Amino acid sequence: MPALTGAVFSHWRRERSTVRQGLTALGILVSVTTVAGLILGAMEGMLERLPGLLVLVPAAIGMRGAIFGAMGARLGTGIMTGQYTADWGRESFLRQNVEASMLLTVITAGLLALLARASAAAFGLPTISLWALLIVSFLAAAASSVAVLAVVLVLARTAADRGWDMDAIGVPIISTFADISTLPAIMLAALAVGNDVVQGVLGGVLGVAVLAATAAGLGHAGDIARRIVNESLPVLAYAGTMGILAGTVLSARLEALIASPALLVAIPPFISTCGALGGILSARLASQLHLGLVEPRRLPDRPALLDGTLVVLLAVAAFGAVGMLAQAASSVVGLASPGVLRLILVALLGGLLASALLFLVSYYAATTSYRFGLDPDNYGVPVVTATMDFLGILCLVTAIALLGIG
Repeated sequence: MPALTGAVFSHWRRERSTVRQGLTALGILVSVTTVAGLILGAMEGMLERLPGLLVLVPAAIGMRGAIFGAMGARLGTGIMTGQYTADWGRESFLRQNVEASMLLTVITAGLLALLARASAAAFGLPTISLWALLIVSFLAAAASSVAVLAVVLVLARTAADRGWDMDAIGVPIISTFADISTLPAIMLAALAVGNDVVQGVLGGVLGVAVLAATAAGLGHAGDIARRIVNESLPVLAYAGTMGILAGTVLSARLEALIASPALLVAIPPFISTCGALGGILSARLASQLHLGLVEPRRLPDRPALLDGTLVVLLAVAAFGAVGMLAQAASSVVGLASPGVLRLILVALLGGLLASALLFLVSYYAATTSYRFGLDPDNYGVPVVTATMDFLGILCLVTAIALLGIG
């Protein structure tokens, strides 16, 4: 045991820069997504007016992080392997990554609308029409993706120029901007919903756009872009399903959560932190698999386990901050809370439960895809962030139940 403890602390010392950068990025994420939590609370009237919209929200947020988090991971690997340059030629590594990500944004916007409608119907929840869901999903995806793409490009350029660890800073910052840009985009997109004729016409046009993007992505002339689209679509479909299930759970439990609305404020930073921590680990594992530093074994080897301890270290700090900031924000705007200590305990307990799960998901997503000759950057981040959208909600609800809140 002393030898194991010494190895862990030695690993933490060697990775001081990664821990420092990761804590900084996670601090930004928790702070900004707490604001997103307050935005979610402000959407209460809209959620009542447009039943079924909440089913779409976690998936829409998660999809931005999945698509562009994976893009950030690929660019990070490209920086380490020398593929990344600022060249914007038609066949360049950077341009094909951008084109693939934007095509995936359009394709998945249509997919999420279909899944949201199907899930609400399957669980007997009231919902707006498929066309209305498509309009909200598509317009919100388009608006938020432009903002998130700009962040990814700036991060990659800066990381390449300054020698930053893109795997440590990329996913948390990208997830932060995905969260904070998607919720306002959904609010604005929802304003286009109301008139049945407009919904039918606009929904039909956007449906055609989704089909065109699907054809363009699957048959893209660029090898890199075509591979990204073809490899990413199955896992993004899984990501969308997990996000929709998370939204369905929230919709079914909305009345109970409203009794202590500070818990609602904690939901966006909690879920985002789960995804970001998993994204950090899966991105690191992907890079180390490419470099031969981690072996894709059935059971995690020592380097992978040591990287897992970094997640625990970051998790304690990040989830503690989630509870404290959710309490502070709720107090400022006058939302009822179960109490500062209980709220922090909910975030920590739920977060540690989620951390154990995300290590397993991150490791096996990265190593399984690598074993089958697939790019783990295309699978690790989306699978982990999507799975943790759903499992994170379950862990948070479990913590709430164990502590007797609500």
